[in-house]
Amino acid sequence: MTTSRTDTPGVVIPIWDDELDDFETEATAFREQQREEVEFMLYRLRQGVYGQRQPDVHMNRIKLPMGGVTSDQLDGLAEVCETFAPLGKGHITTRQNIQVHFVPLDQMPDMLRVLGTVGLSSRAACGHTVRNVTADPWAGISEDEVFDPTPYAGAFVRYWVRNSITQLLPRKFKVYFTGREADSAIAAIHDLAFFSQVRVIDGKEVRGFRVMVGGGLSTMPKEAVTLTDFVPMSDFLTLSEAVIRIFNAADELRKNILKARLKFLVHRVGEEAFREMVDEELKKGWSAETPPLEELLYLDDEESDARDISLELPSPNGDAARFEKFLAANVRAQVQPGYSAVEASIDQGDLTPEQFRRLAEILRRYGRERARTTPQQNVVLRWIPNEAVYAVWKELDELGMGAPDAQEIEDVVSCPGTDSCKLGITSSMGLNRAVQERVREMAIDDPLTRKMRIHMSGCPNSCGQHHIADIGFHGAAIKVGNRQIPAYHMFVAGTYRTEEMRLGTLVPKVRIPAKRVPDAVERVIDLYHADREDHQELFSTWVDRVGLSPIQDTLNDLTLPPEFSADTLPMFIDWDRQDIYILQRGEGECAV
Repeated sequence: MTTSRTDTPGVVIPIWDDELDDFETEATAFREQQREEVEFMLYRLRQGVYGQRQPDVHMNRIKLPMGGVTSDQLDGLAEVCETFAPLGKGHITTRQNIQVHFVPLDQMPDMLRVLGTVGLSSRAACGHTVRNVTADPWAGISEDEVFDPTPYAGAFVRYWVRNSITQLLPRKFKVYFTGREADSAIAAIHDLAFFSQVRVIDGKEVRGFRVMVGGGLSTMPKEAVTLTDFVPMSDFLTLSEAVIRIFNAADELRKNILKARLKFLVHRVGEEAFREMVDEELKKGWSAETPPLEELLYLDDEESDARDISLELPSPNGDAARFEKFLAANVRAQVQPGYSAVEASIDQGDLTPEQFRRLAEILRRYGRERARTTPQQNVVLRWIPNEAVYAVWKELDELGMGAPDAQEIEDVVSCPGTDSCKLGITSSMGLNRAVQERVREMAIDDPLTRKMRIHMSGCPNSCGQHHIADIGFHGAAIKVGNRQIPAYHMFVAGTYRTEEMRLGTLVPKVRIPAKRVPDAVERVIDLYHADREDHQELFSTWVDRVGLSPIQDTLNDLTLPPEFSADTLPMFIDWDRQDIYILQRGEGECAV
């Protein structure tokens, strides 16, 4: 079996050439009606190939473990988007993957091989598996980090990616690593989350992790609870195996796909009882065999791959004020003196082949050829010399990625919605564009308001993570006579800023036609500005103080659906669409 090297920068998941050949064989057999549909579906999901609402085309979800991507891999992504994606773009997800849509099945094997040449894989990116292992995009370069969890996160990926235990779990399994307590909020929505810790044991410093378990969003969101305050590094894979074995053996979870995630087991039995279940599992014979951690570590010495910046670098020329805003919003000093991490703002998380290639060029010219995607659907360019930050910004700005709004109110997050997803109810991507345009028109300069976040999902499943946004929306429909209007439910006062994770609250009796959502956002922000006690009152604190009634009152007229007529026709057409809206929702393939 031919594999790629795993000591090459950026190659976390070994590429098995035989596996790619097998996919072509199975896909050909299916197209020639030699495989049953469900049988082939389960197979291709494990290879990261997902069906779309459109017939005869597929989405490939490309894993970027820990969000990591190199210049060569960005070039590879440009090639596949240019060659195989009719829309000519790749989409960054809230779980740091890249999705490429509308790929015909007969072209998918060639696309997977192109990705394999640059060390990218979609193995286990879909289905009831351990999904892409995500991590803090600033891991390894943050001043407040205990230690960089990246090598160990990579070991976790390698241990579980093709492990026989995880090929048909009760449901998907999501994992997060971070070295910073200030990054703990986003970790709390995962099945397993690992936080770097150091303890002194017998007079020696021992690395390990604090571990949380049982988080998740979707239609019934739950916050993760503490599994252990400390597990030594030597035991963390074994501990994870105990959790996954318990999950895999929980047959009661397989009875109802809507309640099959680990969070339902953890929160049903309780925090302490689940710890006891893990302790009992660790007493079984399988735990005597220690995983080969040292062999699995992902070692990528970014710091030694230095660049000699001998270019003539530009200086601010009439754009100093805008550059200063970019510095404040999009640039963080690294713990390594003389370097910064620059966050490129990616509208809707979509990148064209040109943008992929230009990002690769920027990293080669100024950085160390390393970047990471973020849960906010942006790209962090690491190891940029401080003296080159302005030059990098100028190039990003030319590409439409230099807006000074990273992780701020204008940096709107959404899932693909009805652009491609079978479960989508509304055009969340179209709404993203409309809300972003409205917020930019508002020219908000209030610091607390700028730090607010707006998320939207095309259905209740929360792939756009609307539950943890200051203002969140999920798709719905309003019936008017024999017609329907695309609409949204609103959530307020969620957050995942720094160490605080808080689930948003549904605003009751508020279902807003999609075309009125930008107005609703503006009204709620204006109400917050007018009614807060002082300029230091956070949006979530304001909501706690005043309650939901003022929000309901200010939105009440927006919720009233119009009668169908020539004048109201636009209300019956979703964002970025031309046809009258009809609710068409299929079954998600992972429910099979």
